[in-house]
Amino acid sequence: MATTHTPAEPLSIGEVAEQTGLSAHALRFYEREGLLVGPIERTYGGRRRYSALDVEWLLICVKLRESGMPLADLKRFAELVRHGPGNEVERLQLLDTHRQRVDAQIQALEECRSVITWKVGVYAEHLARGEADGLWDPTT
Repeated sequence: MATTHTPAEPLSIGEVAEQTGLSAHALRFYEREGLLVGPIERTYGGRRRYSALDVEWLLICVKLRESGMPLADLKRFAELVRHGPGNEVERLQLLDTHRQRVDAQIQALEECRSVITWKVGVYAEHLARGEADGLWDPTT
């Protein structure tokens, strides 16, 4: 069960893992690779404490990675955000290039789905008529 926190209340690595779908190992990797936009605070005992803004950023990172953004591009994006105002044009270019890649992937998947839908129809029609024997049989 998820724990409810106030925006100012820090979150443990386990709580952030639950909210983002990333494992604790992945969260440590993101930090080590410079994919976060701010330093992760630590307790006196060295335990990571994440803010609501850290979680919000990680959720964006998850979507960018799920959509196929290369790790190098995500690192560059995080670096630009960390540097603050003044590089918005470069951020926009990076995101727009990625959006174009995603659009191309969607187009390719739609074309694949069209072929699959057509083949499903062919097989369904032949099976409904009882004429499926030998349908694309490479042995005949």
